Amino acid sequence: MEDTKKKRKKEKQPKPKYNALQNSLYMIRLAWKHERSILFHAVTAVILYVTSELIDLYLAPSVISAVESKVPLKTLILTIAAFVGSSLVLQAIRSYISGFQGYSRITLRSVMVALRNEKACDTSYINRLKTDFQDKMNRSGWSLGNNRASGEAIWNTLVSLLQQFLGLMSMYAILSLVDVRLVVIIIICATLSFCVDKWVYAYEDRHRDEFSALNQKLSYIGWIERDHIIAKDVRIFGLANWLEELYHRAFGAMLSLRRKQNLVFFISDMTGLVLTFLRNGLAYAFLIKLVLDDGLSASLFLLYFNAVGKSAWWARSILSSFNELDRHSRNISVYREFLEYDEPYKFENGDPIPSAESHTITLENVSFTYPESDVPVLKNIDLTLKTGDKLAVVGLNGAGKTTLIKMISGLLDPTEGRVLLDGTDIRELNRREYYKMFSAVFQSFTLLPQTVAQNVSQALDGYDIDRVKDCIAKAGLSEKIESLPNGYETLLNREMYEDAAEFSGGETQRLMLARALYKDSPFLLLDEPTAALDPIAESDIYQKYNSMTESKGAVFISHRLASTRFCDSIILLDNNVVLERGSHDELMAKRGRYFELFSVQSKYYSEGSVKDEKEES
Repeated sequence: MEDTKKKRKKEKQPKPKYNALQNSLYMIRLAWKHERSILFHAVTAVILYVTSELIDLYLAPSVISAVESKVPLKTLILTIAAFVGSSLVLQAIRSYISGFQGYSRITLRSVMVALRNEKACDTSYINRLKTDFQDKMNRSGWSLGNNRASGEAIWNTLVSLLQQFLGLMSMYAILSLVDVRLVVIIIICATLSFCVDKWVYAYEDRHRDEFSALNQKLSYIGWIERDHIIAKDVRIFGLANWLEELYHRAFGAMLSLRRKQNLVFFISDMTGLVLTFLRNGLAYAFLIKLVLDDGLSASLFLLYFNAVGKSAWWARSILSSFNELDRHSRNISVYREFLEYDEPYKFENGDPIPSAESHTITLENVSFTYPESDVPVLKNIDLTLKTGDKLAVVGLNGAGKTTLIKMISGLLDPTEGRVLLDGTDIRELNRREYYKMFSAVFQSFTLLPQTVAQNVSQALDGYDIDRVKDCIAKAGLSEKIESLPNGYETLLNREMYEDAAEFSGGETQRLMLARALYKDSPFLLLDEPTAALDPIAESDIYQKYNSMTESKGAVFISHRLASTRFCDSIILLDNNVVLERGSHDELMAKRGRYFELFSVQSKYYSEGSVKDEKEES
């Protein structure tokens, strides 16, 4: 365990693709394209801030100078009023601008969120299976989560840097009129402070993953303890003490890290105090010497005195802001790397789908191995599927049935061999157009938090309600839908709406059938969507799919062999290859592996039926 921790500490964070300057320019270009008011607000805020600081700096020295010069009372009052009035006006304008800049920054962050979501939805499916892509997708979300996240907070840092830089330059200009050595003293102390801050930042950077992992673990344990679904297991198996122990261990590890971090912060703060004392002591001693030796006036002494304090503070702030900008830059770089992640599939740059009344999909010696794995899931598969064909794919769990469906539908490209549509390799086609060739119902599916009609049509508006009703009628669900208070406008998904309707498993299956019918694609893919239903219900649903899609090519996947007897052809996958193929009668006549599995399943269901009949009698 200790060796693992030491190894983790030695590991360096991967160098980001883009540096702070490149990412700052990227954000400026993004703002120029989508929300230019951000740039106007930023420039205005910088000018107003520096001007306001200079007015405050000169206020007291100017008043003292006026008193020293024994100007008339009216002139003194007007001087004070001019400074105070200018300061108040600038503060009012700054507050006014500040109220608007928040909205514009949120708008730009929303644009960034939309770009990220678009990438996540449109990216090549194979990317979603890659750990590197998932990591970049998750980390890019961290930079957009709230107002303090890098996608928005970077503007505060950039504005602060400009304010601090211009303010520092103005202070250096003032102090250089006295003696350039004052500027040197401040720069040296600020540089030492920067080195200390850099050490603290490096410590945080090294331990960021540890903090993140522990936070995720604590959050996950907390979620388990509150989740009502897992509540049954917690009580039946007595998991409460175990979960509590896990939480306390993770919390103890987090507390230990926090203590070490606080020690680093304490050392940093104490070093900062020493450097501040040294800087102020040297600078003020120098100014006092000017008063004693050269007769420096009280007003100028106060001006330079305040300038020393402000320049020192700005010097340290600007260096700290660079550290903060570097942190934001790393997050923005991950965001950009996610958006620019390589797309192996062709979309708009691919060839159009050839128009034809019927289509043929051919798999030529296809093999597939998942990313980050060395074990093939499918090997040397040859297959032809035409419009109107009914193909069943059967086999035990892990045989590669779902992977085969994903290759047919273009979600995955084979690592060896080719998938052809009417003789053309689908790698050359517009993949988005190719997806339109398929209606699919997978093992897991989602009822969107919208109305019944919108779920069937997969559209928020502009759908054909008569067609929706016809598809629902063909799926045998009209009576159920029309019995609901709002009919086809009834909302679904109870997690979003309290008054949403809830469907049984069979009813949901029929709704998915209606959705597949509404899309009206040349090919239908069913990947064990009825696995949770009993064999009779599954067979009924499959027969309904078959009768409603007679003119379409269809692939039916099931681990229950009896459910797909109606298909023209059946292939049995075993050990990642096509072990047997043919019709149901042909495979039964071979008395091979298919016969074996079918016999076992038939016996099981028959014995169950006999047992049920005996119990009922």
